[in-house]
Amino acid sequence: MALNKQLANTQDLVDIEEIKEGVAILKSGALRQVVMVSGINTALMAETELDIISNGYKNFLNGLDFPIQIMIHSRKINIEKYLAGLELRREREPSALIQSQISEYIQYVRGFVKDNAIMEKTFLVIIPFSSSKLPTRDTISGISKLFPFLNKGGKEEKEKKEEKAADLEFQENLNQITQRTAQVVEGLATFGIEAVPLDNQALIELFYNFYNPETVEKEMSAIPSERMETKTSEEKK
Repeated sequence: MALNKQLANTQDLVDIEEIKEGVAILKSGALRQVVMVSGINTALMAETELDIISNGYKNFLNGLDFPIQIMIHSRKINIEKYLAGLELRREREPSALIQSQISEYIQYVRGFVKDNAIMEKTFLVIIPFSSSKLPTRDTISGISKLFPFLNKGGKEEKEKKEEKAADLEFQENLNQITQRTAQVVEGLATFGIEAVPLDNQALIELFYNFYNPETVEKEMSAIPSERMETKTSEEKK
């Protein structure tokens, strides 16, 4: 029996319409901002420290007047850049003995990663914001009904005015979600959790890995994990 249904386009399965100014804009018009947070090794803490963190986390959640989503994202570590650096180091090394040792180490790492997938866990907090006034692809054409002055002038001028009105709506809602994100970042900091909002490039690479789990992950250098780890190490000292 032949199927008359057309196959869905890949883009139709992705709920993200656009990534702009560090915010993921969904097809529904809702906004999502993603914050990467540091982890805490509770196994090395005393009971009093655990109580402080537990109470801080409880107070943080109780202080929010909007929902959040907490996610743990696991991905394979891309070591190609690391190995390329070793290759460059080997080529510049004048000692033949050290060159040989670097080559053996590179082969060991390649073999180990081939047989044992090295995973990295990223802790994320997703902050949502939705507004009934947020223009979407389906409602943008109806903005002129809300703003009568948009009906004046030609078609091109009308489209420019609609676009301007949509930009104003976006900026208003961007301010709202930014305030929510700032509240989350400050709340997490009260009990020792550092949080960093992701920018456009980091969001693109994050969602690339979400929708391509079986491919070799792109290097997520745009996500400030190294800066976060460095700062955390300095604080421990």
